Amino acid sequence: MTATFLRRLYFTVVALFLAAPLIVVAGVSVNARQELTFPPKGFSLAWYGQIFADPEWRLALIHSVTLAVCSAAIAVAVALPLAWFLWRRIAPWANIFQVLGLAPFILPPVITALGFLTFWATVGLFGQFFTAIISHAIFFVTLPLVTLSLGFASIDRSLVEAAATMGADDRTVLKTVVLPLILPYLVSGYAFAFVLSLNEYIVAYMTIGFTTETLPIKIFNALRYGYTPTMASVSVFFVAVAALVFGSIARFGDIRRLLGAMSSDGN
Repeated sequence: MTATFLRRLYFTVVALFLAAPLIVVAGVSVNARQELTFPPKGFSLAWYGQIFADPEWRLALIHSVTLAVCSAAIAVAVALPLAWFLWRRIAPWANIFQVLGLAPFILPPVITALGFLTFWATVGLFGQFFTAIISHAIFFVTLPLVTLSLGFASIDRSLVEAAATMGADDRTVLKTVVLPLILPYLVSGYAFAFVLSLNEYIVAYMTIGFTTETLPIKIFNALRYGYTPTMASVSVFFVAVAALVFGSIARFGDIRRLLGAMSSDGN
């Protein structure tokens, strides 16, 4: 009885410790006054409406969503054929491509961002919005590559062999057998890349600077002119989006297998 109580108390304290920053930010976001104070002085949801009502914040939100949607789509488009190639092991040097796919996310973000900055500045395209999309796609291609690799590893190869025996070519096998089996992994890879791209600051700043503001860049710029609860409300918005996306993955998919915690045989 005592051991159970102490265990619950320990996990409660840890949970409160981890949630404390979010609790403070959430409290600041509903402050009735235009200042960053906690506990909040009064209650108001006006700062959440400011994200959509203020033209500058709304434009930054549109930029962030556009960047996340496009870069995640490109990352998946690159990761899917690469994971398919690695799964089939067409060539003995296939693992080289896997290392290249994992490298951008393994390196420190600042190093990767500096590499993007140097490249885009050299070719004279620094500050263009599409450079941030391509850079984010390269930076986050690791996420769909990992989830899709797990998806391919979970496929029973006898199903593919049976389809080939029935006369299906590679394209038909991919379309009718493989894609339906890896669809949850494809969606989860896209979701992971989308959420992280939405919150990413360093790579976006190094590729477009202040020419096009995303929400993280907008928050940084706004800090130079003062502190408002709108910044806190944007942070809570980020957390809510992440919780919604990852919660949906956990609800409709096997989150443990998607994260690699389970083997393909379910053990």
